[in-house]
Amino acid sequence: MNTKNALSIRIPEQDLQAAKEALSLCRTILASYLQALSPSQRQTILKMSDKSRPFVAKAMDYLISDPKFVPPFMDLEEIHKDWMTLQELLPLIREMGQFYSNLNDTAMLAGSESYAAALSYYSSVKQAVKMNIPDAKVIYDDLSQRFEAQGRRKRTSDA
Repeated sequence: MNTKNALSIRIPEQDLQAAKEALSLCRTILASYLQALSPSQRQTILKMSDKSRPFVAKAMDYLISDPKFVPPFMDLEEIHKDWMTLQELLPLIREMGQFYSNLNDTAMLAGSESYAAALSYYSSVKQAVKMNIPDAKVIYDDLSQRFEAQGRRKRTSDA
């Protein structure tokens, strides 16, 4: 268990509120443009990876410079709009990805340190119960509910 205090911050309420409002504003601004996919849609659509992006960029150049090979069922204007939308969204996705990662890491670290402290306290209460210290049993009984389902694992021998 790590007892090092790697995180020691309190985010002021006004900063948290301003961040929530900024995120809400971003969502509001882009709401009419964004689409949510169902899990089955996410599984079935063709996905472009980082390796495919240069291929698509080249193909887009050729679609414009050499349109004689464009199949008659393709709408060049719609294809161009899709490509431009991707180019415009990728910087936002990268920035939000980095932001989300840092936000998640900070929350994970705060949770880890809080949980480690709670486990240390719980261990201290367990010792107090063994020593018959008043009030320890009530606290122990309440906190021990977290571990009730775990029980002790039975070991099987191969002998």
